[in-house]
Amino acid sequence: MNKSELVDALADATGMTKADSGKAIDALFDTDSGIIAKSLKKENRVQITGFGTFETKHRKARTGRNPRTGETIKIKATKTPGFRAGKGLKDAVKGK
Repeated sequence: MNKSELVDALADATGMTKADSGKAIDALFDTDSGIIAKSLKKENRVQITGFGTFETKHRKARTGRNPRTGETIKIKATKTPGFRAGKGLKDAVKGK
């Protein structure tokens, strides 16, 4: 499902207009101004009971190898977004 299909599905499920559904999805998931992204930038986690948890994960600096040349390189520490599915979502996918 892509974003436009998600907008359509949300509009059908809630009775909202497609424009309002698009605004609601953008308010949550937009990478620059979305609620989830803003919280993760502040290193807060977003927990949706039964669905899952979005959180910021820290990766330590490490050494790696350039696969083309075999040269050892230093890889900087980074912050990455992470998601852990909740029990309700896992059960829904399993078909319980």
